[in-house]
Amino acid sequence: MSSFPRLKPQEIPLDHPDSNNMFRAGPDKPLVATPAAIEAYSHEIVVACWQLLRQKAEEHNGIDYLQIFEDETKPENLWFIEDGPGGAIMALLPSDY
Repeated sequence: MSSFPRLKPQEIPLDHPDSNNMFRAGPDKPLVATPAAIEAYSHEIVVACWQLLRQKAEEHNGIDYLQIFEDETKPENLWFIEDGPGGAIMALLPSDY
């Protein structure tokens, strides 16, 4: 089994006003992942990373919309992007963007 990817520090401070995303999935905001992200990291790792983001968002009352996990054994990082209202929580690779 591969190692768990490391969450990189976000680019804006945790107390910045834009650091307000909770990464909560639901009927109006699905968690989706690109086929490439699942192939590179596995469904289980994608879900585990998303759960870590939810935990971090709860701890800090929100985090930036872009969160990046890195694994030096993978050719690309795993990105999570939370869209605004009516959007989705997307797990993807930079090459998917």
